[in-house]
Amino acid sequence: MLLGAPGASKSNMLGRMTVQDISFIQTNVAEAWRDVRWVDTTGSTNKQLLDEGTPGDILIADEQTAGRGRMDRTWVTPPGSQLCFSALLEADPAERLGLLPLAAGLAVADVLPETRLKWPNDVLLHDKKLAGILAEADFNGPCPRVVVGVGINVAWRREDLPVETATSLNLEGIDVEWDQFAVDILLALAERVQQWREDPEALLDDYRGVCATLGQSVRLERAGGDVEGTVDGISSTGEILIDGTAYSAGDVTHLRPAH
Repeated sequence: MLLGAPGASKSNMLGRMTVQDISFIQTNVAEAWRDVRWVDTTGSTNKQLLDEGTPGDILIADEQTAGRGRMDRTWVTPPGSQLCFSALLEADPAERLGLLPLAAGLAVADVLPETRLKWPNDVLLHDKKLAGILAEADFNGPCPRVVVGVGINVAWRREDLPVETATSLNLEGIDVEWDQFAVDILLALAERVQQWREDPEALLDDYRGVCATLGQSVRLERAGGDVEGTVDGISSTGEILIDGTAYSAGDVTHLRPAH
């Protein structure tokens, strides 16, 4: 997919989205998503969408003040720094929910092919974290749902990065137009969600092809104790295999740079 393709409105290259940007996004993803809404600020796009949304909805926020990452880390989005959004889906097939973060990561990699994916929810650019993903399921009520939150670092000053191992598109010399970039990501996500439902084997093959964690010496931090070893696979349900043992959750550290 092309960034800033012909026909895109000329939004600001770096900075906050405009009303015109949102209108452009809504028009160009209407066949893929039921509704696209934008808010100036929210505590958490995941929480707000679970509280208010319908499957097929997208919520984009300019600022997020109380988001959650993995391991209950705080996920804060300063105004104008990230493409930050959540997508609400029916949690069906439920047995494949572990593959959804992988599908979302692939959507980002489809648009930014120079990136690689770190299991289970990080997108890397030049071995630094460019984007994070968090999927949360809600099985209360008549229709089980899952929300997928995505935050892509677009416009950060180096001194404002949350950690030294992070980066952003502008710091890597990649300029995007906010509106077209959002359209590209949302359309890619819709395609990967369809693949998640219809052809999980192909999804996994694609993921393994761009997964920087495969073959790495890693440390997995988890509630039951840390594990170190070599990653020798990703299971059919999205679990990481470390020295032949499957783990479904945890925070992975690559013990040597990914190549």
